[in-house]
Amino acid sequence: MNNKLKNISNLFEGKEIRSIWDKEKEDYYFSVVDVIAALTDSKIPRRYWTDLKRKLINEGSKLYEKIVQLKIKSSKDGKSYLTDTLDTEGIFRLIESVPSPKAEPFKLWLAKLGRQEIDNAFDPSKGIDKMIDYYLKKGYDLSWIEARIKAIINRKKLTDVWNKSDIKEEKEYAILTNEIYKEWSGMTAKEYKEFKNIRKESLRDNMSDIEVALTDLSEITTRELTKEHKPKGLEQNKKIAKLGGEAAKVARNNIEKNLGKTIISNENNLNYEYIKKLK
Repeated sequence: MNNKLKNISNLFEGKEIRSIWDKEKEDYYFSVVDVIAALTDSKIPRRYWTDLKRKLINEGSKLYEKIVQLKIKSSKDGKSYLTDTLDTEGIFRLIESVPSPKAEPFKLWLAKLGRQEIDNAFDPSKGIDKMIDYYLKKGYDLSWIEARIKAIINRKKLTDVWNKSDIKEEKEYAILTNEIYKEWSGMTAKEYKEFKNIRKESLRDNMSDIEVALTDLSEITTRELTKEHKPKGLEQNKKIAKLGGEAAKVARNNIEKNLGKTIISNENNLNYEYIKKLK
């Protein structure tokens, strides 16, 4: 592990942008005043933000409704004060509203992302190429990437089967996924992430080969059982999801019995670690 991640500031020329991780929503909340200070030459960023808020409200912007006041520690006296914060999406909307030359690089970056989304809509293979390049830069080899793409396809097959079983909402997919994970690993997906000390990162990208194999087994088994028994609604599908997880649990128990140790690892593929902050 190298330097511990204390705040998100690499996008702002090293200037401190205080942030708080919301583990329930799995997103960051950033100090608005810090972002304003980094993007403008204002000597009084709080006043600048007050004036900008008024302007946004008069223009009918809904950004003001996204503001959440959270207690964040001050760099001056070390005490925590209620501070206006915005989540990741809100911060990008804020940047687009700041009339400052320093905000232009961010606006160009967002425009580039928008262009890429349009290009991907016309030629989806570009998105796949980008994903492969991303994983290669992270140090994954092509065989791992190939297995990862197959896992994504298998996951899509599972959600399609769930959809035909009257599972429509994202929160229901999450509930069923947690049923699978809890049964074979003893943890929900969120708890598994916390165990591995990751946040927004992909859980599967930070698993060992055995963990990935058991995850695949549990989801493929759930898919086939769902196709066979044709459950309807959340409660019936939860029972099937549990059976899918149980198949991986049996395999895990056999592996651990012969290995003489657990195969559940708290290791991840990050080159940094998060500091847990007490609220």
